[in-house]
Amino acid sequence: MRVHLKDESETQRLGKKLAAIARPGDVLLLEGQLGAGKSSLVRAFIRAAMGDARLTVPSPTFTLVQSYETPAGAAIFHYDLWRLDGPAALEELGWDEALGGIVLVEWPDRLGGLTPPSAWRLRFSLAGAGRDVEIEGDLRGFDAT
Repeated sequence: MRVHLKDESETQRLGKKLAAIARPGDVLLLEGQLGAGKSSLVRAFIRAAMGDARLTVPSPTFTLVQSYETPAGAAIFHYDLWRLDGPAALEELGWDEALGGIVLVEWPDRLGGLTPPSAWRLRFSLAGAGRDVEIEGDLRGFDAT
């Protein structure tokens, strides 16, 4: 499925829709260049899952992972692997434990062989003033419109 997002509000809306269908065990891999909208979508996803539109959602660029406990009791793990050399360091970051929750990964190419085969892939690319997102995976009949 390919979706065109005209602006930031449409990116946020997509993040909210994905949060509504995500369940523990789901892994979302967000690919794309810097500034393509990955972090914006993740922030909207986490805020929607937490039920707090004003929640501060820092980028884990330096910490590599941020975790959240939703009101429903599901754990969300947001990984930013930009600074990671490779998959060996993921053990120290609680990767195996995180897979029992909802996992969002920016720069998933750093996962190597640890990439879950059932992960949802979101490939972001800039398209004029907006962005395109190619979505792959079993998203439970997800409708992006």
